[in-house]
Amino acid sequence: MNFTQPLPLSLYVHYPWCVQKCPYCDFNSHTLKTEINETAYIDALITQLERILPQVWGRPIKSIFFGGGTPSLISEEGLNRFLSQARALLGFSPEIEITLEANPGTVDFEKFAGFYQAGVNRLSMGIQSFDDEKLKALGRIHSADEAHKAIEAAKSAGFKNFNLDLMFALPNQSLEQAISDVEQALSYQPPHLSHYQLTLEPNTPFYKNPPVLPNDDLAWEFQQACQDKIAQAGYEHYEVSAYAQKGRVCLHNVNYWQFGDYIGLGAGAHGKITMAPEGRIFRTQMPASPGGYVEAMKQQNAGRTHWLEEGDAIFEFMLNALRLQQGFDLQLFSLRTGLPTSVIEKTLLDLQEQGFITLNEEQCLKLTAKGQQYLNDVVGAFLAE
Repeated sequence: MNFTQPLPLSLYVHYPWCVQKCPYCDFNSHTLKTEINETAYIDALITQLERILPQVWGRPIKSIFFGGGTPSLISEEGLNRFLSQARALLGFSPEIEITLEANPGTVDFEKFAGFYQAGVNRLSMGIQSFDDEKLKALGRIHSADEAHKAIEAAKSAGFKNFNLDLMFALPNQSLEQAISDVEQALSYQPPHLSHYQLTLEPNTPFYKNPPVLPNDDLAWEFQQACQDKIAQAGYEHYEVSAYAQKGRVCLHNVNYWQFGDYIGLGAGAHGKITMAPEGRIFRTQMPASPGGYVEAMKQQNAGRTHWLEEGDAIFEFMLNALRLQQGFDLQLFSLRTGLPTSVIEKTLLDLQEQGFITLNEEQCLKLTAKGQQYLNDVVGAFLAE
């Protein structure tokens, strides 16, 4: 692998605790059973960050994302302590985007104000629905009224950049209810909107005992109708399930989709770091349990690490980049993987012949409507590379 320029670098921080785990969730999250030892966990985050500094020295951080779990459970003091240490250890880009995921059932104006003062400048709020019946079916701890109040509180606290998370094809949901959720979200003019279908993931309660969901044809109808509403409101559909007002895309997620680098801190967190001088990419994975992670950091355990093989780099790049609705410059493949485009030439030709992708004279690769419908098949074509 030959890298001709530094890759953009982001920071992901996993906060693994939830008040209760939602029955559809397959993320690494843990229900609160005792009081969180937040000090010990933040100490572990800082320790991990200090250890990885030699691999990222001199590369400014363009974005930070606090995910979970429920990061909005963190105290304002704990968040401020971590960000202060991270700022001292790393170079922050002047225009850094710092996002924190928030559950409407765990926040109020004072907490949002504290997050804002600590340096968070973007929120991602897990609304999912504005229908109390649907929220109950999803196992959410907040009500529709709390969702509305949380959005207003965030705006009052100073947040001008925020995302609202919505799901569709919910248990016993009608088309009218799905559209109503979108319309209520749009009434707040969020700079960013995530809108994705509820799926039944293995090892979740919903997978073991499936609720009654709209069939695939209905779900497709929901998706098309809601996309039309979002488009009419002037939002750009720039990724499979992401929509943004002009210029308000999520910088952190775009870095993922463009196969940039990111440090992954916290229990169960994954990271990807390109070592340009060595011409290699390595991945990191931390122990999944919060207690196991904290102990690993005390014992100077670096977690699991492995070098990425060329075939894996090709597949992972396409898995991410093909989600971008406007496509991508084929040169990006070489910049991010360090490989020549000749290694994927045959697969690209095959996919073009099958009508899944287009590649114009400017070398912009883009999925066709057929390719979007069969995205998993398109991505799977690169497994053999």
